Amino acid sequence: MDSLITAAARALAAGDPLGALNRVVLRNDAPALALRGIAMAQLGNLDRAKALVRTAARAFGPKEAVARARCVVVEAEIALVSRNLGWPAKTLDTARATLEAHGDRVNAAHAQHLEIRRLLLIGRLDEAERSLAELDLAPLPPALRAAHELVIAGIALRRLRTKAAHVALARAERAARHAGIPALTAEVESASLALNTPAARLIARGEERLLLLEEVEALQASKALIVDACRHVVRDPRTVVSLARRPVLFALARALGEAWPGDVPRGTLVARAFRAQRADESHRARLRVEVGRLRRVLRMLAGVTATKAGFALVPRCAREVVVLARPSKTSMRRCSPFLADGESWSSSALALALGASQRTAQRALDSLAAAGKVQPFGRGRARRWTTPSVPGFTTTLLLPAPLPSD
Repeated sequence: MDSLITAAARALAAGDPLGALNRVVLRNDAPALALRGIAMAQLGNLDRAKALVRTAARAFGPKEAVARARCVVVEAEIALVSRNLGWPAKTLDTARATLEAHGDRVNAAHAQHLEIRRLLLIGRLDEAERSLAELDLAPLPPALRAAHELVIAGIALRRLRTKAAHVALARAERAARHAGIPALTAEVESASLALNTPAARLIARGEERLLLLEEVEALQASKALIVDACRHVVRDPRTVVSLARRPVLFALARALGEAWPGDVPRGTLVARAFRAQRADESHRARLRVEVGRLRRVLRMLAGVTATKAGFALVPRCAREVVVLARPSKTSMRRCSPFLADGESWSSSALALALGASQRTAQRALDSLAAAGKVQPFGRGRARRWTTPSVPGFTTTLLLPAPLPSD
């Protein structure tokens, strides 16, 4: 490896993409193309970065399997940052196996981290935790240790384990400071904001207030009956009933929960569950059927009693009933938590993360765009969606080691 390639690789490892480009920008050999691709990715020009990395992978010879595998890892990270969640995972697994076979444990661990981050984005937390447990942390440099702790914190946040998230973020902050990469430190600080930002709305006895994640965790450990509009479940400390695939029943449960300890008029329930402005006999008959179904589903948690005006929810063991809703009242808001990470998402990636059809995700995005909550760019398959960005910050990629070493 010549001195310019070595200097460029060290600049990238230190989080200085412009310094790396200054050394290799006029070169077109395979190592220089790979380093230019990584630098462009760190600067946020992902399309150009992907093209350069692919060109570098083709330029490496058949005996340079490690270099080509590293290119695959870089391309996988670009796909992850681009929220191309359908990128072939088997290709990354093959590259990781190649790196492990040739003793490149750092980049092999980085490849495994990319897959874990993808699992985290699409909500497959059990698989992500199993993969994390298999990782050997000994060879990880500070930058990758910080990324590792961020993944642990992300899983803890989704599991509502705020103490574990605090501890992981503290470790990530120490590792980021040791790495000396400002962009990495900024990413850790951004992740820490989730613990100090309202995570949900509590609706109880006709009043609303915002809750932090710690308060949500405490609420779920309480003896209250919770109608959870974030996960579409009804729960108490011992039992969880999912209504994610039964939207009419959940709409009824939420309306009854918001009105507790009072009742809800039949006309209001018809409007909430069936979106009908006026209730006729057919709506009332259907309402009786759906209320009967709700009684059967919630029989371990609560009863649904008829009143003179409508229906009321009566908990079996809980002392109170509360509704936990998302902090934003924007329609089609399921997309918002994903877009809030500041990255650009395709509608297909959002559909995969949401577990919904692409048409449903597209309608949600159009609704949010009309309300000024998100903004699109690009056309056709290249179209991406993002929240309005904060000036002065760009997307960064965390690469634990220089790409070429042969």
